[in-house]
Amino acid sequence: MTRTVPGPTDRVVVVGAGLAGLSAALHLLGAGRRVTVVEREELPGGRAGRMDLAGYRIDTGPTVLTMPDLADEAFAAVGTSLYERVELIPLHPAYRACFADGSSLDVHSGADAMAAEVERFAGAAEAAGYRRLRDWLQRLYRAQLRRFIDADFDSPLGLLHPDLVRLAALGGFGRLDARIGRFLSDERLRRVFSFQALYAGVPPARALAAYAVIAYMDTVAGVYFPRGGMHALPRAMAEAAAAAGADLRFGQAVTRLERSGERVTAVVTDAGRIPCDAVVLTPDLPVAYRLLGRRPRRPLALRHSPSAVVLHAGTDRTWPHLAHHTISFGAAWHTTFDELTRAGRLMSDPSLLVTRPTATDPDLAPPGRHLHYILAPCPNTDIGPGPAAWSDLGPRYRDTLLRELERRGLAGIEAAIEEECLVTPADWHARGHAAGTPFSAAHTFAQTGPFRPRNLVRGTENAVLAGCGTTPGVGVPTVLLSGKLAAARITGVPGRGGSRPRSFPAAAAPTGVRAAPRAHERPPHRLAGPSAASPDFPAAARQSPPPGSPPAEPTAPATEGRTG
Repeated sequence: MTRTVPGPTDRVVVVGAGLAGLSAALHLLGAGRRVTVVEREELPGGRAGRMDLAGYRIDTGPTVLTMPDLADEAFAAVGTSLYERVELIPLHPAYRACFADGSSLDVHSGADAMAAEVERFAGAAEAAGYRRLRDWLQRLYRAQLRRFIDADFDSPLGLLHPDLVRLAALGGFGRLDARIGRFLSDERLRRVFSFQALYAGVPPARALAAYAVIAYMDTVAGVYFPRGGMHALPRAMAEAAAAAGADLRFGQAVTRLERSGERVTAVVTDAGRIPCDAVVLTPDLPVAYRLLGRRPRRPLALRHSPSAVVLHAGTDRTWPHLAHHTISFGAAWHTTFDELTRAGRLMSDPSLLVTRPTATDPDLAPPGRHLHYILAPCPNTDIGPGPAAWSDLGPRYRDTLLRELERRGLAGIEAAIEEECLVTPADWHARGHAAGTPFSAAHTFAQTGPFRPRNLVRGTENAVLAGCGTTPGVGVPTVLLSGKLAAARITGVPGRGGSRPRSFPAAAAPTGVRAAPRAHERPPHRLAGPSAASPDFPAAARQSPPPGSPPAEPTAPATEGRTG
């Protein structure tokens, strides 16, 4: 049995209202805890934030949503459903991959549609290889989810389970690129099923084959887009938390934690003091450790994932060959990873993610306008240019990227831009993200599973960490799970005698709320009810006292959280 927080845990403060914190808050509320969520920004979301720019509604964080059932688990904890609160639109194709030789491939999550596309692209033998790969990905996912991903670890001994043998038998401890190569010989196809390792911070040639589970999430489970943008997800989570009794305090920065021995007794913000029995910390690890006044000892310093330069561009035109998500691969591949993870140089032949959310939801831009999100991986500030260097480097690299996109078929893109926002590692650094990267600690073997920074910190018995820096890791699905796992450290695993479930007021869910439908029961096109992305965050979720007034001790259950 995994360790849980000892002593009383009735009043919990969650620091940060991102996906991890909101997930933790909902699970804590469902277990009968009184939850206060404190967020420095004026809106929920954390990394999954929102920026309004002259009529363009811009998601400032992740743009890809997979595994929505993991989000639905958090809603179900308080008696409601993701699918009642957010309209999820399945993306077909999930991605479009464009290659330097001029070829392109639409990535479908349906087996038959994808096999047909692979056969068109690379022949019948590769289509057969794809079907074998798909079967392997499904078995890999089943072997990993409940034991290695959705699991708290107290020591490496937690790995000792029959599923470890199954994972080894599936080749999960080999190298990702080599394992994909057993199924596909076309180098372009191999990229489609291995590029995801970059966001875990490890080149495919060095990443564990177990990380193909990310490709499963993208290419088998499917990719979705919430109407109203990705920010609709944390917004809906915050609304559900408020309806279940959470005390949500936005625009309040945490300045310190009060302690008595090894216990945190209160969270102090710039607006007052909030007593607590336990605390969930979701800021990036350096910030969380600074609040705790201690950091775990590790034999080796943490290695961080590459960072990214993101250009948000509102334009007066678009380019029809762009799908909702388009991956534009350069000719270089292995050298790209060396530049990003070893040499600390900008990509000489970049591979780029171009997201066009207005392809699915035109309301995210003014009438007749379009929104483009251009992401270019780059070295983090530990091995590449430091934060100060990006004041000069950023605008120059922005021009380089636009010239490269022009060359790749986005003719006139620079002239088409009406509004823009450039985000560089300096901006991630300013937000407290270690090494100037939003992708946190890399998923090397020594930083995975029980070897990743744990969500319990020695020397503080009632503080739990959540977010992408801790268990289980980087990505929207895993960050949502990190909040669930943090809550379980406080409440105990449901069904094992640790939780005290409670009833919720009628406001917790729409009248006649039903259990979340299973995947095979959902309508094929519209997966949810009305969108939660209303223009103004509802007053029901703003329960913080007026500035300057002393915060009262919470009297009703509360919830909310934030991803690092």
